[in-house]
Amino acid sequence: MASNDPDLPDPLADLQPGDLIEIFRPAYQHWALYLGDGYIINLTPVDEGPVAAMSSVKSVFSRKAVVRMQLLKEVVGSDSYRVNNKYDHNHTPLPICEIIQRAQVLIGQEVSYDLLGSNCEHFVTLLRYGEGVSEQATRAIGAISLVTAAASAFSVLGLINTRSRNRPF
Repeated sequence: MASNDPDLPDPLADLQPGDLIEIFRPAYQHWALYLGDGYIINLTPVDEGPVAAMSSVKSVFSRKAVVRMQLLKEVVGSDSYRVNNKYDHNHTPLPICEIIQRAQVLIGQEVSYDLLGSNCEHFVTLLRYGEGVSEQATRAIGAISLVTAAASAFSVLGLINTRSRNRPF
């Protein structure tokens, strides 16, 4: 994982335009797409300035986001990050020039944001592959489904138990 330690080799040397960057925030992973020359494109909340938006948990609950081009080192801050083109094995990346062109057209635009259906990982994978994918969202949906199923099962069991106790015989 890359860090901002000046004694380590330059982590930007390994980055290629079009790479997916996974940034490890304290409670979640933020995703960006590397454009080149130290710049990335990513989603930030509409109602916060670019610097405040980098590590805000509030961004997870926003309904709108702004597409911003920013320096990777400013977005990462003191967090760690890595190149993670994890979907390359089952999704073919678009040509680099097309990825960059698609990204540049969106800079400054306001877009819909939804943690489960249209998050920062969906955004950058849509740019890289032409299809929005988010393992993080899929895991969250699975967890929500499991909790919902468990709550339903407990409700049904509670209802059955209550009915059997209320019978006079």
